[in-house]
Amino acid sequence: MRTVRLLIAVSLPVLLLAGLTYGLLADTPQASIDEALAGSEAVEAPGFELSVLSEGTLGPPLARAVAPAFGDRRVALGELRGTPVVVNFWASWCDPCRREAPLLERTWRQAHDRGVLFVGLNQQDVLADARRFLRDFGTSYPNVRDPGNEVARRWGIVGLPQTFFIDSDGRVVAHVLGEASAAELRSGIEAALSGRPARVDRDGAGPAFDLEPVE
Repeated sequence: MRTVRLLIAVSLPVLLLAGLTYGLLADTPQASIDEALAGSEAVEAPGFELSVLSEGTLGPPLARAVAPAFGDRRVALGELRGTPVVVNFWASWCDPCRREAPLLERTWRQAHDRGVLFVGLNQQDVLADARRFLRDFGTSYPNVRDPGNEVARRWGIVGLPQTFFIDSDGRVVAHVLGEASAAELRSGIEAALSGRPARVDRDGAGPAFDLEPVE
């Protein structure tokens, strides 16, 4: 009996630690988002409130719907509720981000007439480099800036680029991990407009550049 009690006393903390570790690993934001999408379920988008890097050019009908949210040079994702949003995480030092920039701009010019807002989220970047990136690629959709990686941690992001498609109720309905293709952007936009989740299969592809930890 004494041996059994000893085994229980030793095993119980190990099992509790293993369960806690599994919970921490399994419940990361991106894992939760991708697992939900794999099951054709939408998931509430993690929030952010960030400084505006570039207001972009909003034509009607988007100007009426979202321009006030950018008026104080800070914008929260929750302020955009009611509008389908495409959030693209990028940095000027990320080569795949540079490769996909022209396609994102072309797609934005087609999508904004349908009431879909693109928001670039610049991540862990030098301010002057980020501004030069936007000028070089003629980016005309709004961009916000996180000089650290707080938002990336909240969304479970460890590499760039990544693109999330959010419906008008603020739910993530599609996610592209890595450089997006035209077909993936079209699929994600349709999901954001319809509110029906879409799974994007990348055949194992992922972001080419990891984010560096910020102390």
